[in-house]
Parts: sequence; structure tokens; C-alpha cells
Amino acid sequence: MQSTDWNNKLRRRIVDLVYTGQDGHIPSAFSIVDIISTLYRNVLRVDPANPEWPERDYFILSKGHGCVALYTVLAERGFLTEDDLSTFCRKGGILGEHPDRNKVPGVEASTGSLGHGFPFSVGIGIGLKLKNRSNKIYTLLGDGECHEGSVWESAHLAANHELSNLTVVVDWNQSGQQLLPLDNLPEKWRSFGFETMVIDGHSESELKSTLEAARLNETNRPTAVIARTTKGKGVPLIEGHGPWHHKIPSEDEYKQIMKVLS
Repeated sequence: MQSTDWNNKLRRRIVDLVYTGQDGHIPSAFSIVDIISTLYRNVLRVDPANPEWPERDYFILSKGHGCVALYTVLAERGFLTEDDLSTFCRKGGILGEHPDRNKVPGVEASTGSLGHGFPFSVGIGIGLKLKNRSNKIYTLLGDGECHEGSVWESAHLAANHELSNLTVVVDWNQSGQQLLPLDNLPEKWRSFGFETMVIDGHSESELKSTLEAARLNETNRPTAVIARTTKGKGVPLIEGHGPWHHKIPSEDEYKQIMKVLS
């Protein structure tokens, strides 16, 4: 399947989940789905039949409100079933508006309150280093989330512990710059001691080459990948920063969105 067809398939599924579950964040999910898909298709060592496989790589979605993107990719990789997806945000289902480590196979940390997932990742990285394990940790943060103090406390810790096993991907969709327009994320991560690069967060080739290179990191420094993205990417109706952040499509809007993605 061509990359565009694949990505549109994932976006259609995201819209279906939000429309039927009457909950969720479509623009935030569209912003990160290409990143998560590339990780699970090309980079992460995981085993859907054994989510707790000791040799697995870890992925933590720190911006937990974008979890519909993660759910769709986990389903494509075989961690979740169609029945699991059909109960999104419904009574008795395992898939909520934020990912739950105790319910969802493949989810490594329960996240939702911004600034919590990254500290989990750093803790795992330290533990794996102490055990001399080769597992890698990837964590995905929002740029608005990077205003949380816990992010920078954790970054300071990661650099000082020389966590070369840790890769941070920042969803740089300009959400954070609505409040703090002078914030320079690439320079900030560099100043905290991270190997830092800026890429197109919707380019599968750039994502693949960059994330694979981070996996082979031979320095003693953690990596930060600043991914330029568009909130709501792929559907002009919902792109950008406006009322669609947590909006559920009407029937007519649902049809319009699906037509663009067909």
C-alpha cells in the first residue's frame, strides 16, 4: 500500500472511532499518526503476541489525548482487535479518551495529564541502563506539553545520566507558540544536552531515516527529534488551531471529512 493510501486509511479509522465513540481529539491524532505509524512499521522491536516481551522497545505517548492515533496503529499491528476498537469510549470497553496501561495491550504508561509520560520514559531508560539492557525507549511529546516543568526536569536528568537509549519526538504543530511565540524548541533541547534535529513530521522517509539513526546512537547523549507537523493534517476543514481541538463531527461534517480522505 502506498504511503498516502496507508496514512489516509489510518485517518479514516481515527475519524470513525471519534464519530462513533462521540469523544476524542481528531486534529491532535492527525498531527502524530504518521510518526506513530512509522515507528511501529519500521523502527520499534515489539511482539503483538507478547506485549510484555522483555527484549521489546518501549513507546510512550506522553501527549495522551492523541491516543486515538495510537489505538489505530496498535490495531494495525495486531495488539488490538476490531472488537476492541468498536468499544472506544463506550461502557465496558478498554479504550478510553486517554491510554490506560492496565487495560490496553501495548500501552506502556497511563498518560493524559501533560508532562507525565516523559518522566516515565526517563525512569525506564535509567533502569534499562543500570541493567545493561539494549532496549530502546521512544516517547512522543506535544510542543504545548513542553511548557511543563516536569519535562525539563526530566530532560536534565536524562542528559546527566547519558541516556543514549532514549529518543524524544516532539510534535511541533505550533500549539505551544499560541501562548509563548518566542519559544525556540530545537535550541532549548540542544541546550539541555540532547542530540537534536528538525524534520518533517509527515514525511515517512525523513521519519524512518531519522528514527533509525537515533536507534544507532553511538554518543552518550539522548536524542530529540523535533517534528514539524500540522494539527489536523490532511483535511483542510479541521487543520489549524480552532474549534476542532475536541469537536465531534456532525453527520454532514463526517461525510465531508471522509470524502477528502477517500
